[in-house]
Amino acid sequence: METYRAPDRKPNCSRDWIARGFTIFEDIVYVGLGLLLGVSAIALLVSGIITFIQNLAAGTFSNSAVGLLDRILLILLIVELLYTVQVSFRTHALLPEPFLLVGLIAAIRRVLVLTAEFSHMPEHSETMFKNFFLELSILTFLILAVTISLVLVRRSDQDAVKG
Repeated sequence: METYRAPDRKPNCSRDWIARGFTIFEDIVYVGLGLLLGVSAIALLVSGIITFIQNLAAGTFSNSAVGLLDRILLILLIVELLYTVQVSFRTHALLPEPFLLVGLIAAIRRVLVLTAEFSHMPEHSETMFKNFFLELSILTFLILAVTISLVLVRRSDQDAVKG
C-alpha cells in the first residue's frame, strides 16, 4: 500500500520510514487480536460442546438451553469480530459494514437472551416488567437503526461500483 504524499512536497524519507513502522506495528496488533479471538472462539466452542453433552446426558438440557444459546451467539459474535479484524488487516482501513454486523449480532444476542431469561423467571414484578420492556424497546430501536445503516452502506457501495 502506497503512502500519500502531497503533490507539491518533496518525498520525506523519515516520514515514509515512520509510516512503514506504524503499518508494521498495526499488522502485529491485528495478528495478535486475530489469534486471541480465534483461540477464544475455539475454547468457547469446545467448552460449549462439553457442557451440551453433559447436560444432555444428565437430562438437564431444558434448564441450560438459554446458556447454550447465549454461548452460541457469543461464538458467532467473536467470529464476526475476527472477520472484522481480518478485513481491517487486509485493507488497512476501517470499513463500516463488518462493525455494523457485529453490533447487529450483539443486539440480537441480547434480545434473545433477555427474552429467554425473562420467560424463565418465576416471578415478574412490575419493576422487572418495566425494565424488561424498556431494554427490549431500546434494543429493538438499535436493531432497526443498525439494519437501516447496513442497507444504506450496502446501497452506497453498490452505487460506487456502478458509477
